Amino acid sequence: MTVFSFFYYCIALIIYILAIPFLVILSFSKKYKNSIPARFALFKNPPFEKEGIWFHVASLGEAKSLKPLIDGLSGVKNISTITQTGYKEAGKLTKHYRYLPFEILLPFWIRKNKTLVVCEAELWYMLFFIAKQKGAKTYLINARISDKSYSSYMRFRWFYKKVFEQIDMVFAQSQKDRDRLEKLGAKNIEVVGNIKAFQKIKVSKNLSKPKEEIITLASTHKEEEALILKYLKLEKDQKLIVVPRHPERFEEVDRYLRSYAKNLSLSYHKFSQKESYDSDIVLVDAMGELINIYAISDIVILGGSFVEGVGGHNPLEPAHFGCKVISGKHIFNQEALFSLVKGIEIVSVEDINGTMKKLKSTQIESSVDINPIIKELSK
Repeated sequence: MTVFSFFYYCIALIIYILAIPFLVILSFSKKYKNSIPARFALFKNPPFEKEGIWFHVASLGEAKSLKPLIDGLSGVKNISTITQTGYKEAGKLTKHYRYLPFEILLPFWIRKNKTLVVCEAELWYMLFFIAKQKGAKTYLINARISDKSYSSYMRFRWFYKKVFEQIDMVFAQSQKDRDRLEKLGAKNIEVVGNIKAFQKIKVSKNLSKPKEEIITLASTHKEEEALILKYLKLEKDQKLIVVPRHPERFEEVDRYLRSYAKNLSLSYHKFSQKESYDSDIVLVDAMGELINIYAISDIVILGGSFVEGVGGHNPLEPAHFGCKVISGKHIFNQEALFSLVKGIEIVSVEDINGTMKKLKSTQIESSVDINPIIKELSK
């Protein structure tokens, strides 16, 4: 262990001890009841049993983006993640999946793997350091540094330089990302685009499209439903489908939409109670339905972009089905994907209703080649 890693570990240990009371409280919430015991106490979270290619992702979107890579590689594929939604998605890709423990537990948890592949901005120092100590070659894929976070990264440039000393090769989303990563100390960088653009988009079941125009509020976050519906005026020949991003918000959104529909004398139901779209407003309180809904949607309003901090969501999925797409301006986490979509409307929430009348169908202009990544990981 180096001097830097020793002091880093000591600081992480202090943070861990101070955070224990808060972790205990959070572990009682539905969102964290599985992930916190697994990540911070190794409860039902043993090390990977077999050596192979180890992928680490943060959450659902990143886990889904791994499928083309998983399919293109042979041998054992291990996946670690942080969130419950990411954990469930990882289970669809491999039988070897775990929650990633907090950093002070990694020296005792990590076993030898051929390769460690970390997705996007999961720059955990001990993760890379211990993996290399155990003999793994380390990669960062789909790497990006957003406009919003760049100044913060640069303030701690000295730290990220230490992190990138532990990373053998980086696959970046864009040339701008490459330039920024180099300034932070990254080496051996290749630009391949955003691997999410390589995902195969297909429905899991064919829905019957209602005769009315379908407007879908997709992947909405806290307060977005109320914010958007303050300005969105639903016409008589339109139906509204709302798909919150996180399942722990289903009850909260249900209460809001029930009240909203009642005040406007509109019909309303939850998808969990009736799997149909015959009401004026439908809350989809189920996971895995969004792609199917895009296939019958006319207009999609992408959430995570009208409130600060999220950074937008994937526009390729609704564009694949020719939907007319509206997004807010906070898309800093998805700029590479938005650059691949032609005809998308990026607006302030106040302008949603006016924008609805001039929409054109969106189109995907280009894709990305993941073969360089597969070739490198297959070595």
